[in-house]
Amino acid sequence: MAPRSALKRQVNRLPPERRISDIMAAAKKVFAEKGYNDALITDIALRAGVVEGSIYRFFANKRELLVKVVEHWFEELLQEDAEQFAAVRGSWNQIRFLVYNHLTSIRRDPALSRLMFQEIRPAPDYRGSHLFELNRAYTHRLVDVVKAGIAAGELRPDTSPSLVRDLVFGCIEHRTWTFLRGEGDYDPAETAEAITNLVYRGVALDQPASPMESVVARLETATARLEAAAGIAPAKPSPQRS
Repeated sequence: MAPRSALKRQVNRLPPERRISDIMAAAKKVFAEKGYNDALITDIALRAGVVEGSIYRFFANKRELLVKVVEHWFEELLQEDAEQFAAVRGSWNQIRFLVYNHLTSIRRDPALSRLMFQEIRPAPDYRGSHLFELNRAYTHRLVDVVKAGIAAGELRPDTSPSLVRDLVFGCIEHRTWTFLRGEGDYDPAETAEAITNLVYRGVALDQPASPMESVVARLETATARLEAAAGIAPAKPSPQRS
């Protein structure tokens, strides 16, 4: 292992942006492995290959470092699927895309999800923070989808976009808690399909028939035509019992 003085000279030669990036990458790993309470600045400094004092040059304390790590995570989530999302057409497909990607992000980074839900969001200063605005932008994409669906005549005009957003993200959070506690797992594709169908069928203006309903309808039409061609009177519906 290099002497501490040699390490310090090497660190000093790095540009500030690189040092901040290395510290945040190390912090993300340490927070993921140990959680917020058990993570130590000394652990993060050792993982980043810097002296402990270097961290306090850029971050006031461990809490600020955690917030910056999660902010960076949200910024990546907003950027990584922006191009793909822009190419998706139709309310059902767009809702499903957002739901699936959110479920995938939770499954990929469960530790950051737990830290967001348990450590950051309950804090009294969260609502006025930059992270709150990032989370708002992240979830507001679903609000925009619903508004566009209403304007296009695909979704019911009395649909509340904010209520749909709350239903979807609240459902996802509740559905993934077992996984986040380490007590189970879930399939992102299967779960996304189920949530999207449930929400979409509740707000769609013209709901397409399911494949089975379409088959039954075609059979009934064909039967009626055959009976008409054969001169058979259609069967009268049996009286319903009260």
